Amino acid sequence: MTAATSYPNISDLSAEDYLVLGLATCFLKDEGEIHEVKVIEPIPSAALEAILKGIPTSYSLAIATTIGAVLPSDTPQLLSEFPEDAQFCDDFAYRATSAARTYKAKTAAQAHIPAGATRTDFNFSTERRRVLNSQRIVKTEDNVKQHEYTHKTL
Repeated sequence: MTAATSYPNISDLSAEDYLVLGLATCFLKDEGEIHEVKVIEPIPSAALEAILKGIPTSYSLAIATTIGAVLPSDTPQLLSEFPEDAQFCDDFAYRATSAARTYKAKTAAQAHIPAGATRTDFNFSTERRRVLNSQRIVKTEDNVKQHEYTHKTL
């Protein structure tokens, strides 16, 4: 029997709590060129249910595990099912604990992927690219021109 590990400032989670991690295909823009990167992200229960209904997704696989397997301490550990060149998403620990709470609140979602199993039958698509470092710059020319009577009482 393993001792229950609790996480600092997270008294409602233990190391045995269920969590789904996905391998997303994302892109980085660097000097006009776009580079593909593999990112490991926690998938919340609502997102998993939507993905399983067939919406296009950037996730090529999902692994059901426990939060203790991937976050035994403050530093995330790469699971053997993921490629060596995969990297963890920003704020991984925060997002992982948040996602684990969604499965704790909705335990029926844990049946979609049994603990320890991997699922790859998603509608994988990179048609709508997830560019991680994109910036939206709003210019004056982007403003919509309004009719002169728009804000007047006639």
